[in-house]
Amino acid sequence: MLNKMYQEFIGCDKEFDESSIVLFGAPFDSTTSNRPGARFGSKAIRDESYGLETYSPYQDKDLEDTKIFDMGDIELPFGDSKKALEMIGNVTKEILKNEKMPFMLGGEHLVTLGAFNEVYRKYPDIRLIQFDAHTDLRDEYLNVKLSHACVVRRIWDMIGDGKIYQFGIRSGMREEFYWAKEHTTLNKYNLSGLDKAIEEIKDYPVYLTIDLDVLDPGIMPGTGTPEAGGISFNELIDGIKKMSGLNIVAVDVNELAPNLDMSGASSALACKVVRELLLMLYR
Repeated sequence: MLNKMYQEFIGCDKEFDESSIVLFGAPFDSTTSNRPGARFGSKAIRDESYGLETYSPYQDKDLEDTKIFDMGDIELPFGDSKKALEMIGNVTKEILKNEKMPFMLGGEHLVTLGAFNEVYRKYPDIRLIQFDAHTDLRDEYLNVKLSHACVVRRIWDMIGDGKIYQFGIRSGMREEFYWAKEHTTLNKYNLSGLDKAIEEIKDYPVYLTIDLDVLDPGIMPGTGTPEAGGISFNELIDGIKKMSGLNIVAVDVNELAPNLDMSGASSALACKVVRELLLMLYR
């Protein structure tokens, strides 16, 4: 009997029907504005995951006790953002239709928009939590509205004011920071406002997006647009654990560019973040 021809994330080897979380990759980086390579992120995370244990001492939980299905990567067109987002949306829609949680591995941050579109259709009162070094609030970048620099602005176009919570932000145009004062809840540099945000959105469905450049480039150099002054791994894990009581309905982790860190340390770190998220989310 032939086996499937891809390697799933460690411990995520259950079947679709029995699983409550579905992991999938969106290997796309056609709008990356600095250093490309995020299209290789999802595969690197899977490959590197076999250097991890399935057990987390941070949460006293084990992926061996979960039912999570990893469906592999979507085969996306390199140069057509609209088509790529449509394909990501179709996969997300199918997962949601089956009452399962989509967990997407990017890819550049624009891929979030494809998944979010379908999550918003199902949960129109959705709130967004964004961990990121960058505002991502430009209305356009180089005359293009579908860009990783604009992804949260496009989400705002859908859900409007008071529903977007941004953390770790330390880079963006002056106009983006000024615009955020009127339209989002933006927390500079770290996760200091997370407790307050959790209290405010505890009764709403939540979409969580984590751009790995929220971490300091001293520990996460393998990302397209590194920004000095980021948070530590332990700060990120503490933030993840704090969100365990929220009604998180979809997640993505993006912007790992493994080719930019030949040591493999960035990929290993990304794996650990994904493991902790999966264990936090699994019910």
